Amino acid sequence: MKTLQTRRDFLKKTSAAAIATMGMGAPLAGLLSSCESKIPTTTDSVILLFMAGGMAHTETFDPKKYTPFRKGMEAKEVLSTFPSIPTKLDGIFFSEGLENIASVMDKGTLIRSYQAADLGHILHTRHQYHFHTCYEPPQSVVVPHLGSWIAKEKGPLNPVIPPFINIGQRFTVGEGEELKAFHSAGFLGSEYGPFLIPDPSAGLEAVRPPVGMDYKRFEGRNQLYNDLIAASPMGEFGSDYQKESLKRSMEQAYMLLNSPEAKAFDLSQEPKESYDKYNTGRFGLGCLLAKRLVDQGARYITVTTEYEPFFGWDTHDNGHTRLKDMKKLVDAPIAQLIKDLDQSGKLDRTVVIVASEFSRDMLTEGRPDLKVLDQVEVPDIIEDMKNYGMHRHFTDGCSVLMFGGGIKRGHVFGKTADERPCKTIENPIKIDSIHQTIYHALGIPPDKNYEIEKRPFYTTPDGHGKVEFGLLANA
Repeated sequence: MKTLQTRRDFLKKTSAAAIATMGMGAPLAGLLSSCESKIPTTTDSVILLFMAGGMAHTETFDPKKYTPFRKGMEAKEVLSTFPSIPTKLDGIFFSEGLENIASVMDKGTLIRSYQAADLGHILHTRHQYHFHTCYEPPQSVVVPHLGSWIAKEKGPLNPVIPPFINIGQRFTVGEGEELKAFHSAGFLGSEYGPFLIPDPSAGLEAVRPPVGMDYKRFEGRNQLYNDLIAASPMGEFGSDYQKESLKRSMEQAYMLLNSPEAKAFDLSQEPKESYDKYNTGRFGLGCLLAKRLVDQGARYITVTTEYEPFFGWDTHDNGHTRLKDMKKLVDAPIAQLIKDLDQSGKLDRTVVIVASEFSRDMLTEGRPDLKVLDQVEVPDIIEDMKNYGMHRHFTDGCSVLMFGGGIKRGHVFGKTADERPCKTIENPIKIDSIHQTIYHALGIPPDKNYEIEKRPFYTTPDGHGKVEFGLLANA
């Protein structure tokens, strides 16, 4: 009996923690929705390929004058540390190392004028929160992730496959708690939260019982979990709506466990030739898993290069050297994903986005007219290779790629200046327009909202997000 009580206590804490991710301060009585969509849909699924850490636009999809390294060069000379390469689009160039993505740009739109928000002192997780939720932190409610809104409004394409899947991000690395803050369905309920797969090569493990637990024991624990929620006093684990949502999330997990579709999570089922094309590391295999899951009816998937402070795209030093490695990680699998989706016919109904929380520059921290505290020392004269690269955070000109699902093919949107500061000078676009354009493709109207704490809460702040029709093929 002592063992059972310990397990029961543990499950109560687990349930409470799950409800807390939806936290509102006070339990919700329920959700009151308004708006019915009459927007024709052009997409069924969304894949976000997130370059976490700050991907420099001038070193990737918007190259400027190339200045090779030499000792004694002035920092102000450096705009791009890689030469340019041609893309499939006439007169449009990428940075060296992205040859594969360059070869598929006839299938999508290149946005060169995304402007990240001004959130004061620049912190990656604050900007990532804003990018993924469309709301500036902090908020008085736990704001739903973009994927959760989509999961709630559109529901699953396949009832067995979780409608929101997040691949590649661990929460055991730096700023893990801050990352958890926006990996949440918030007030929409646990059933719309992310199904987390930190390592795509171990995706099948995510849909199996824990190591050492057989299926019969798992069934028993699942039943105990449901009994605890059902028997809890009103308010202990949140409102009836929250409790029912939590129960449904458990039922969905159990249904997946016993379904043939679970094989989609097993990359060992992929033919070796295909597997090898994607296998550049965890991110590449995440792209492969995303392809397999879209084939099985996944609604929304994020694949991230993972945010860990001072790693990956978070280039506070050795920017040129580290970007060589990052390009090798992302170039082939992103292009292969686009090719495979196009060949299977899925690209026409799947929006694929390649984006980062902001860009980088050698000299400017923030944006030219609203600079913030410098976080990196950059010498005026560069003597060491470690100082050659884009090491400061830049918010006034970022690149985003969009493919499929009604997005224009072979199109370039916006422009940045060719000389420092390489800021947006044509067709600026911000996160609320990015989100609302995605929602529009899915048939979700801009005035969609739920009543939370006696006020409407919209998909974009106050429902003001505007569709950018210049990105859409049939607008």
